[in-house]
Amino acid sequence: MLTSKKIELRRSDIRQSLAELAANDNPSEDETRKMGELDLEYRSAETRYRAALISEDTERREAGVELETRSDKEWSELMAGFEMRQVALALDEGATLTGRTQEIVTELRSQGGYRGIPVPWESLEMRAGETVAAGTPDPIRTAPIIDRLFAGSVASQMGASMINVGVGEMEYPVTSSAVTAGWAASETGNVPGPSAYTTLDRPLAPDNTLGIQMRITRKTLKQSGAGLEQAVRRDMNGAISESLDKAVFQGSGSAGEPTGLLAGASGWSITETAIDAAASYAAFRAAVVRFMTANAATGGGAVNLLLRPEIFDSMDELISGLAISEWDRLVSKVGKVVLSSNALAAPTGDPLASLGVMTTSSGGVAPIFVGTWGAVDMIRDPYADAQSGGLRLTALTTMDVTVSRSVQTEILTGLQ
Repeated sequence: MLTSKKIELRRSDIRQSLAELAANDNPSEDETRKMGELDLEYRSAETRYRAALISEDTERREAGVELETRSDKEWSELMAGFEMRQVALALDEGATLTGRTQEIVTELRSQGGYRGIPVPWESLEMRAGETVAAGTPDPIRTAPIIDRLFAGSVASQMGASMINVGVGEMEYPVTSSAVTAGWAASETGNVPGPSAYTTLDRPLAPDNTLGIQMRITRKTLKQSGAGLEQAVRRDMNGAISESLDKAVFQGSGSAGEPTGLLAGASGWSITETAIDAAASYAAFRAAVVRFMTANAATGGGAVNLLLRPEIFDSMDELISGLAISEWDRLVSKVGKVVLSSNALAAPTGDPLASLGVMTTSSGGVAPIFVGTWGAVDMIRDPYADAQSGGLRLTALTTMDVTVSRSVQTEILTGLQ
């Protein structure tokens, strides 16, 4: 309790005592002496009360400055205290959330409506240093859960920017005008113009919902203990990353999927170049030159290249008479080469041909924007697994994809 509040309560007690003594028309010597002592104490409390208010006001101001200047590191430390285990137990057994987990959930609820328990994106990060408590007698020692295999994250490696939107839609205006400079033809001549300055809108809309369902058996809940939190987090993180990567590049724009880079290339005016030949360093070098000509890149080191693993297989053979391969030449000249069997579809046709995607971050602007709305909404189905005592969780999140400047991306087709 604040010191000022304690003093205020004591002053209230003194006033009540003085009122009782003052109601006596013939006070005794003891009552008169007590009235004097209470009056002196009340005056002293008045001075202490003013001093406490001044001191607490200073403390409030300092605390306010500290909150306003809270760094990203402090926010990360707060999120590090969020426990997925508490969410699972709250949904399964109705356990009460406590500590930082309760604080974060309360804050998220105040900013948006959730049917279940809101889970911040940061909680899906894999944390190091957390172990399962030991020392409990158990005839069988349960080792850490072995995770499933998920494809590695590709979107971030290709320069995509993750944007978290609170409510509504977000637009990115991109300059589309062809404003040019020109010289006056004579001393009194006018310079060329005027030219209209126009922009294109690249919207991110909350139209696509990604869902993940997890069925946790009663045995798992009782056997894994605190280790279940890490397992659930890693599993959800892997599933979301894998589905997101696939949607960013292969999203069809139908059946609930967002429009990915390949399906939306024509609508976003992204250049598609048909190679229709064996993948070679020369073909990728020509694409890098087109980037440089369009002022999107200053060199090969600024370019990211996404390919299928089969392309690596076909290019990593030594060139006749040389000790290097086409692949060696490519990786030495391009900034980053990413191989993925998830982000790009398997080769098709005869001969087998695949796609390649080239991106670059120009002027600090990412080539791709991936929007997410709010937090992950964690919902429990209380009926489906009630007879077996299991726990069924559904994690829902809303996402969308768009691009910035179309010249920062190029798609290569027919890579044999």
